[in-house]
Amino acid sequence: MHMWDEAAVTHYITNTFPEAESTLAFGYTMFFFGSERMLPFTTLISADTEFDRYSRLDRPDVYRLNIGVGRNTFTDLFGMERPDPASYDYSALDVFMPHPEYAAQHFLCILSPSDETVPAVQRYLAEAYDLAARRNARRSDHGRRTADRGSADTAS
Repeated sequence: MHMWDEAAVTHYITNTFPEAESTLAFGYTMFFFGSERMLPFTTLISADTEFDRYSRLDRPDVYRLNIGVGRNTFTDLFGMERPDPASYDYSALDVFMPHPEYAAQHFLCILSPSDETVPAVQRYLAEAYDLAARRNARRSDHGRRTADRGSADTAS
């Protein structure tokens, strides 16, 4: 089984999603839509941290890809909106699971995806990116409406 390594994931994200920007924070590579830094649409982590030891990332070539999908996708995969984290082995490779901490925000995770799961990873990344783009558009529209109201208030 051939694994899709971190460099391949990063290359795919940055070359597929034109507005994707990344930053490093708290041991994660976080991918955001454009300059928005509120909520990443996906993250990569390749080492255990003081706050995150769920996946035993101290093993060679093991990393966790976390992807924020929509509610319907999440419940289609896991059958419920708030799955029980105790029922998952978060150290298992190449298995989609609800994120150990951010399942309530509809994040799923997979450790070191293989060539067999890459097509699904790519679909979920596209969904996460699209959700982030729509969130960004709503924020921009809200900001414009608020600014327009402020201009109207000062013009009267």
